[in-house]
Amino acid sequence: MAKLLDHLHLQVELELKSARSALHHPTDKGDASEQVWINLLTNYLPKRYVVSKAHVVDSEGNFSQQIDVVVHDRQYSPLVFTFQGVQYVPAESVYAVFEAKQETNAETVGYAQIKAESVRRLIRTSMPVPTVDGPKPAKEPGRILAGLLSLSCSWKPPLGDTLAQHVHARGKGFQLDMGCVADAGAYFMSDEGGLEVKPGSRAATRFLLEFMARLQELGTVPMLDIRSYARHIP
Repeated sequence: MAKLLDHLHLQVELELKSARSALHHPTDKGDASEQVWINLLTNYLPKRYVVSKAHVVDSEGNFSQQIDVVVHDRQYSPLVFTFQGVQYVPAESVYAVFEAKQETNAETVGYAQIKAESVRRLIRTSMPVPTVDGPKPAKEPGRILAGLLSLSCSWKPPLGDTLAQHVHARGKGFQLDMGCVADAGAYFMSDEGGLEVKPGSRAATRFLLEFMARLQELGTVPMLDIRSYARHIP
């Protein structure tokens, strides 16, 4: 088991390093880095989840900024709109959003926080769920997780007080719940609001398993009101 988990991380770190060294155009590097994380989550998360680069939209016609990595639902929120290769995912379906960058620093932490808030402020509908025992009440939409994924960090130490200060610098809607610095470690926000740091090797594996555990705690997203989106048909 230890060897399998070690290989998982090494594969991610190698691909991120290859994107940095082999690709010279910043856009190409960014696209390749995003795809590494999308592939990781697509391959290892249960098939109830879908992982996409997308904008998030709500039933009132509001849009988020473009998000590098969106983890969204496959069952209760089936709508995904695609136009010219750009995907639009309904807000109700979103479990988590991540920015994927080559480096963690003040700029990218702040950028990820702004992106997270652009999703969390969207309106999410909820419908009663039909069951064999009758309809269950509409579920209150849960918290959307957010984070930053990178290869390295410019701070020394990478997972020290400076990181904690920047992660805690904004209000609740902007909060990052977790992150991964592939060559240094992973970090997670605790229930009490403190930052739990997991330095060392196998960061991508630590991040993946903790993220999966937090998805289990979230349960299933609410069933969206499809008719609320249909109102926009002219």
